[in-house]
Amino acid sequence: MNPQELNSLHLLSRLIRQPHEHKGHAGKVLIIGGANGMAGSVLLSGRAALHAGAGWVMIGFLDERAIAVLSDQPELMLSHASKEMIEQAQADVIAIGPGLGQSAEAHDLLNQALQSSALLIIDADGLNLIAADSELLKQLKLRPSLTTVITPHPGEAAKLLKTTTEQIQMDRSLAMNQLVALTGAIVVLKGQHTLIKAPHLAPQLNEVTQVCLKGNPGMGVAGMGDVLTGVIAAIVSQGIKHKVNPYEASCLAVELHATAADSLLNQGIGPIGLTPSEVIKEIRNLINIK
Repeated sequence: MNPQELNSLHLLSRLIRQPHEHKGHAGKVLIIGGANGMAGSVLLSGRAALHAGAGWVMIGFLDERAIAVLSDQPELMLSHASKEMIEQAQADVIAIGPGLGQSAEAHDLLNQALQSSALLIIDADGLNLIAADSELLKQLKLRPSLTTVITPHPGEAAKLLKTTTEQIQMDRSLAMNQLVALTGAIVVLKGQHTLIKAPHLAPQLNEVTQVCLKGNPGMGVAGMGDVLTGVIAAIVSQGIKHKVNPYEASCLAVELHATAADSLLNQGIGPIGLTPSEVIKEIRNLINIK
């Protein structure tokens, strides 16, 4: 079945804040990553979640030294990542993977996140760890339906499916179906024409894969995927109280991300030199357009 063109921006109307609402209505997001030398990844995700409307955003860095040099965003709550932190945070949404690395500590944190009752977004090294460990994959598949989103790029998808990036790109729709079956998660397969599919949302959608036809080559730069992770986490967290389920939130986040990049291009920004930080601010502009 051919993918159906994504058209989710109408969901923004559900996120409109009412006068009585407070930060709890927009959700609590915890983002875990930032191993040695990779702190920028998780910081980009955190800033994206903040600007996309999450009620409050916490970042758990694996590299404790990063906290001292990345404190120029006082709205973000920064801490050293630990299993105890995950338990005590009581986050509505946990995003794990940006700059996570593949250390024993990273493995333990992912294991803890998979056992959490929070809605879960898994990206980057979180997916690489799952691809290398059948027990982590088993835990992922045992999570309740529609509580987990994975966001692989073609290389990470290839590791999960034990194939090559070239095979993934030859038939992305087939790869998407295989990823959904393997993980039981909502899957966002990144790349040109990003695909989104849910495992069991409603009978009429079981066979439908959404495709985002927006976006441009300027998005092919390090950090864009980290931004998408943060935006998905933010929209999922707001959706809890605003009746947007994680699948719908993922579709909306993907479309916002690509539309923001296209909007900047139309303003003469990029494609060469387009930065993830610029996209973050444009996403906020789009969300607030009346």
